[in-house]
Amino acid sequence: MTEETVSQALLDQALVEEATKKSGLIWVRGATGPARALWHVWHDGAACLVGDSAAEDPERGAGARRTGSGEQPLAALGLVDGGTATVTVRSKDKGGRLVAWPAEVRELPPGSEEWQTTVEELKGKRLNAPDADTIAERWARECRVLRLTPAGEAVQRPGLMPDDSHAAPPAASPAITRRPAPAALPKLLRRGRKG
Repeated sequence: MTEETVSQALLDQALVEEATKKSGLIWVRGATGPARALWHVWHDGAACLVGDSAAEDPERGAGARRTGSGEQPLAALGLVDGGTATVTVRSKDKGGRLVAWPAEVRELPPGSEEWQTTVEELKGKRLNAPDADTIAERWARECRVLRLTPAGEAVQRPGLMPDDSHAAPPAASPAITRRPAPAALPKLLRRGRKG
């Protein structure tokens, strides 16, 4: 390695760590499905997150998966132990893409020392948990705790961004307006402001 590549690798590492620490959400693209925004905590050199389990549910039969834990949906992303993912972090100030980095996915075994220290960090960031006192037990029973560890140089960073926008069309939803707004609506809205 030349001195320049070592220097760039160190800058990438610092950018990944600082941007991920400061960001409330990261966009994670696993082996399957689209990228998804997930809350996380940066702990011990990795982005750590908790979400629904990808384990089979014996009560629902073969092939059925446990879901509905009340946490982030991870099953459709294809995040498996030993797999890879791409993490994109947006700028907290401007909202634009700041850095994208490859990650190695590791699932922490429930109850292990590493799992417990990571869960303690995650508990502090989990907002509005209905069971704050027993959340660790629920996560051990129903969820997966994952570590996304940087695995290589940033694939996107300032000075190394793609030319295309990466914009995606909106997902199909019943909330989409299919007809134009009624012609009288602007008049009704103006009338409401005067009174």
